[in-house]
Amino acid sequence: EVQLVESGGGLVQPGGSLRLSCAASGFTFSSTAMSWVRQVPGKGLEWVSYISSRGSSTGYADSVKGRFTISRDNAKNTLYLQMNSLKPDDTAVYYCAKYESVLAGFSPPPAGQGTQVTVSS
Repeated sequence: EVQLVESGGGLVQPGGSLRLSCAASGFTFSSTAMSWVRQVPGKGLEWVSYISSRGSSTGYADSVKGRFTISRDNAKNTLYLQMNSLKPDDTAVYYCAKYESVLAGFSPPPAGQGTQVTVSS
């Protein structure tokens, strides 16, 4: 069974930073491209970032490019998202997901409970 457990969210002021983590199990993490996605209540899922299975290739949504950095530690089966220069528009629940599910239109939906990020003064 695929398990994805996100952590690291919280309340931060505009301009602040947070580092999200996602602990993965139930599949071969080191062979799987991964993504971070986010969702604002009442709105659909939004793709944020992508990383290839070995971490050699990454991609970002225009809205976060230059501010967020995705990384992974395959020895620890963990995905990370370093978020800097946070803006109120970054407020959302953040999920990690297999990139293949993002390509399939977020199907299946993210398996974890997500972690809330709130950017507010």
